[in-house]
Amino acid sequence: MGMFKKLALLCIACLAAAGAMAQTFPDHQVRFVVPYPPGGFNDTLARVSADKLGKMWNQPVVVENKPGGNTTVGNNFVAKSPADGYTILITPLPFSALPGLYGTQLPYDALKDFTPLVWAGSTQNALVVRNDLPVSNVKEFIEYAKKNPGKINYGSTGSGSSNHLSMELFMKMTGTKMQHIPYKGSAPAVTAMIAGEIDALFDNVPNVVNQIKAGKMKVIGVSGLQRSALLPDAPTVAESGVPGFEVNVWFGMQVPAGTPKAVVDKLNRDIVQVLKEPDVVKRFRDQGVEVVASTPAEFSKLVHSEVTKWTQLVREANIRIE
Repeated sequence: MGMFKKLALLCIACLAAAGAMAQTFPDHQVRFVVPYPPGGFNDTLARVSADKLGKMWNQPVVVENKPGGNTTVGNNFVAKSPADGYTILITPLPFSALPGLYGTQLPYDALKDFTPLVWAGSTQNALVVRNDLPVSNVKEFIEYAKKNPGKINYGSTGSGSSNHLSMELFMKMTGTKMQHIPYKGSAPAVTAMIAGEIDALFDNVPNVVNQIKAGKMKVIGVSGLQRSALLPDAPTVAESGVPGFEVNVWFGMQVPAGTPKAVVDKLNRDIVQVLKEPDVVKRFRDQGVEVVASTPAEFSKLVHSEVTKWTQLVREANIRIE
């Protein structure tokens, strides 16, 4: 038998094995890894999906929170896990900034060590300021920042977070300079805003909408290209004098690179089915997150473009882990 014929038969056998694996998948426990502590939408996404998929598959689906190292601990754990579809990483926007922040110190390759599975959903960041800051819109905020370079303090949930990156992009596009004060999560950053310890903050709309409506802070813009359904009166930053400004706060799922395509396709089909269930759509929308439920290819395209975008910003702005 010729070498090429043997290779062809081997390929056929491998494809048959992968197909058979997908038909029986899953036959034991599946786990979602969340690289954050419990709480927040990343955790909600994992737990809602785990509950629904466990019933669909008649197999246990568990959630493991593995925080640490600015999410690199959980990310690296999944990157080094068997490529069999049984370990799924919850992946939000900050994942795409880590290559720029850590460079060669990152213990995994963000683009080569994972297979994108599904872009689950997206939300926006709201640009809020303390009530007594003498601005009422984005234009006035830019003017005030330029008159007071380096004197405005802005908060974030940590270096490389979506709210940190949002403000860095805002400063780059507006030619302003502000002082970064990172906090360990949204709650302490919002508390600091209400207490007047910081002047401005980009944060996920669901995290600040109640405080805005209660009059504890002012919203002057949102980060998407469309207005937020939860804050319909708040204009986008782009329409407020910063054309082209956009931060899409996305949430997705990935598996280790090398996971058989048949398994990836089955996972995608089943997860998309769960995400599109009316109760899930409503629950997520009530939290300000719109379900996307993409194909693996669509999510792969997003991850690659976001890594390029944020790596460039991190380098140009000389952002460092604080």
